[in-house]
Amino acid sequence: MSAPITVLGAGSWGCSVAHLIAQNGHAVQLWCRREDQVEEINTQHTNARYLGDFPLHKSIQATTDLEAALRGVPIVFMIVPVKAFRSVCKQAAPILEPDQYVVHGSKGIEADTFCRMTEVIVQETCIRQYGVLAGPNIAREIIAGKPAGAVIASRFPGVVQATQNALVSDRFRIYNNDDVLGVELAGALKNIVAIASGLCTAFELGENARALLITRGLSEIARVGVSLGADPLTFSGVAGAGDLIVTCMSPHSRNHRVGVALAQGKKLDTIINDLGMVAEGVPTTRVVHQIIKKRKIDAPLLGGMNQVIEGTLDPTEAVAYFMTLAARQDIDQALR
Repeated sequence: MSAPITVLGAGSWGCSVAHLIAQNGHAVQLWCRREDQVEEINTQHTNARYLGDFPLHKSIQATTDLEAALRGVPIVFMIVPVKAFRSVCKQAAPILEPDQYVVHGSKGIEADTFCRMTEVIVQETCIRQYGVLAGPNIAREIIAGKPAGAVIASRFPGVVQATQNALVSDRFRIYNNDDVLGVELAGALKNIVAIASGLCTAFELGENARALLITRGLSEIARVGVSLGADPLTFSGVAGAGDLIVTCMSPHSRNHRVGVALAQGKKLDTIINDLGMVAEGVPTTRVVHQIIKKRKIDAPLLGGMNQVIEGTLDPTEAVAYFMTLAARQDIDQALR
């Protein structure tokens, strides 16, 4: 049997990746923080907190032993919340070897440093061959066996091949892209637009309004990305438009649910507490506001959502704000 593959992080997406790997016949280790979660996954083959009663593949081996999970494995999928990412990298650093591959699946930007997760990997570990896995992936649909796909963005052919070998099946496609920067930014920024889409849902504004929001949001995401050096074409692909569409439309999207709750008048702290899971769009909104302000990027939707998050723009007034913005070119130059 080939060497096992390790997934760090037993949230909904981490479990989904482990499930896909196990379905392909690979031995997979799933690192968790809590012993009770390990017990549930190993004995009941469920992760009720994140996935309800959806059954996980029975061959997944969960553990809290980070050293055992990392030692000697060829590839590590690191799927932990952005706020914990650097800490986990520091814990893993003494164990990791330079010839190992690390692929992360965390969609956000570090709040204090504005670093992307691949930058954190390079800063904190010896790993030099890395990538990012992103795309339109609702975890419950993947666990249920519904068709889906993602993008592996990496400059390293070995990382791309190892990721495809681990995940590709007749139910899950993997496309490749070498624009790591663009894929990371697309995955982070789409969460802001998803919160706005939740406002559309709660206020029953209709699908015309949502389509307008998604397309204008995509223009702004691309504008920010290109300003930071990304390839404009990335934002029209699976990790760009694809991820944006599903996150804005699915009721299972955490960030969409945050927008719905804000429109219902709930306080942000209460929303996050009730959600019980990380909604990366909330901290990302604040980070992106600082980026667009510093670089003088024209992104009124992204900036307006920061006002909603900070409580300086009431959700009921946000629609009027967006609809009275100055007219712009339909096709943004950033996408050409």
